[in-house]
Amino acid sequence: MFREAAEAPAVVARLLTANRSAAQALGAELRANPPRAVVTCARGSSDHAATYAKYLIETGTGVITSSAALSVSSVYATEPKLEGVLYLAISQSGKSPDLLAAVEAAKQAGALVVALVNDENSPLAALADRVLPLHAGPEISVAATKSYIAALAAIAQLVAAWTEDAALTQALDELPRVLSQAWALDWSPASDRLKAAHNLYVLGRGVGFGIAQEAALKFKETCGLHAEAFSAAEVLHGPMALVQEGFPVLIFAQDDQSAAGVVALARSLATRGADIMLAGGGEGFDALPTVSTNPNLEPIARIQSFYRMANALSILRGHDPDKPPHLNKVTETI
Repeated sequence: MFREAAEAPAVVARLLTANRSAAQALGAELRANPPRAVVTCARGSSDHAATYAKYLIETGTGVITSSAALSVSSVYATEPKLEGVLYLAISQSGKSPDLLAAVEAAKQAGALVVALVNDENSPLAALADRVLPLHAGPEISVAATKSYIAALAAIAQLVAAWTEDAALTQALDELPRVLSQAWALDWSPASDRLKAAHNLYVLGRGVGFGIAQEAALKFKETCGLHAEAFSAAEVLHGPMALVQEGFPVLIFAQDDQSAAGVVALARSLATRGADIMLAGGGEGFDALPTVSTNPNLEPIARIQSFYRMANALSILRGHDPDKPPHLNKVTETI
């Protein structure tokens, strides 16, 4: 896990160069024939990348974006109505039967299927109308790291090409360097404070919510630590009832319109005695160090720093981060 996560800067540099022409061509196609909606299709970490895609696409293009319930096709055999829809299938292996069934149904329903997949020779790549390879190379650790970051970068590159966002495009060119800086940051205060934890919340908002979901999953699978991810807005409802003295909360913030509200939430949780670990959003709360870049890319840098900490925390808690119990690298859900 440590070695593969450390490869992310090189992976992203390779992806951005190799996919540039394909992303630009697809972006031009989407401008010429705007989709009436976007549907994402993914499981696990890839579905957390899809959450990032939802916020980036909706804020950048205004096109409604939602996640497909794969069992609608794979279990209930329902025929979707997807004419004029962009269907984004995101996967490391491209082999899960339920994902393939959903993609096949989407193609038959008239969707334009775009696959973001690490294995270019996978059944998913063969099914898709367009393929944006993740170029992450072999990933042996069960816990996805570099392939997840590659999916985020591929999504950002596609949206930048689609919207012709010059600022985002320029920031993407710097993303490999930013990821190298993020990998070098010291998040050991968080691993020290979470070594004996039993439960925690992981919070994010907007384009940062997907990495909160991803971090919560990594806590569970690599550290044996129960973590729940919430939107920084949603946690104000029922979940707030569990927050008491010493309850750990990891909060991701990026420097966009959501920052003020996320920091205000951190202060509110602190008054209830929560142990706040804040990544981004300014100083205070013994903030974890972060790298600044285009706000839409800051979540990618945050999760890179997190992966190094999660690997260390797993070992501190007596786990093997590469071999989580009861899990396989490819999950073949029906």
